[in-house]
Amino acid sequence: METMDDSSPLGRELAQETRRRAKLLGRKLPRPDRTRVMTVSNQKGGVGKTTTTVNIAAALASAGLKVLVIDIDPQGNASTALGIDHHAEVDSIYDVLIDDLPLGKVVAPCPDVENLICAPATIHLAGAEIELVSLVAREQRLRRAIDAYARDREASGEARLDYIFIDCPPSLGLLTVNAFVAAQEVLIPIQCEYYALEGLSQLLKNIEMIQKHLNADLVVSTILLTMYDGRTNLAAQVAAEVREHFPEQVLKALVPRSVRISEAPSYQQTVMTYDPSSSGALSYLEAAGEIAERG
Repeated sequence: METMDDSSPLGRELAQETRRRAKLLGRKLPRPDRTRVMTVSNQKGGVGKTTTTVNIAAALASAGLKVLVIDIDPQGNASTALGIDHHAEVDSIYDVLIDDLPLGKVVAPCPDVENLICAPATIHLAGAEIELVSLVAREQRLRRAIDAYARDREASGEARLDYIFIDCPPSLGLLTVNAFVAAQEVLIPIQCEYYALEGLSQLLKNIEMIQKHLNADLVVSTILLTMYDGRTNLAAQVAAEVREHFPEQVLKALVPRSVRISEAPSYQQTVMTYDPSSSGALSYLEAAGEIAERG
C-alpha cells in the first residue's frame, strides 16, 4: 500500500488531523478549584446551543472531570442527546423547580459517558413559565436546588462536581432567568453566518439586567464559534468580527459544519461517542480543553 505523500495538500491535512487526534484523545484536564456553573445561552435558535452543551460536557467528562447537565429547555434535546429518558412520567427538572423535589432525585447517569450525569427536561416544562410566576423567590429556585444538591453530595461523601452546564430555551423567560441567576458564567455559541451578531446585543443587555438586579457575579466568560465553513469568506469574516468585539471571550477552537455532529443526537449520543475521531469531536475536545485551562 502506498504511503500518503506529506507534501500534497490532502497528505498535509491528514497528517495534521492525525497529530491533532493523538494530542487530544485520552488527555486529562485540570480540575477547577470550585464547581463552575455555566449557562449556555443564545436567544437566536439554531446556533448549536444544545449541541455545544452536551458535547463540551461529554468532552470534559471523558477527560476525567465530574459534570452535570441541567436541561431546562422544554424540548428536551439535551436529554435526548445524552440518552436520558424524559417522557412525561419521568421526574425531571420541572419537579425540582415547581414542587421542590431535590435535584439528586432526578439526575440520571449518561449511559455512554462516565462521570456525566443529567437532570432531564420533560414537556411539563412548557407550562413552567406560567407556574413559576406565582411562586416565592421564583428567580432563585434553580440556584437553591443546585446549592442544596452540592450540600447533599458532600454530606453523603460524593465527590464535588467540577462543572454544571445549564441548557436554556431560546427565549428570555423565567426558565432562562433561573439559569442566569444559578450560574457564574455564560457560554454563548455563535454561528458563523450572516446575522450572527444580530440578537447578541439584546442578549448582552439582558445579561446586564440580571447582573444589576439578580446576580452581580455573572460574567460572559466564553464565546464559541459554531457551524464554521472554512470554504467561505463569510465564515472567516464573521469569525474575525466576533473576535474583534470579544477578544478575551472567544475560544481559539472553531466548531465546523459537520454531518457527524448533526447525526449523533438521532442515535441518542453526543459526537464524542458517536464518532470520537471526527473533526467535530476533536473541535469540541479543543474547546473543552481551553475552557478547563482558563478556569
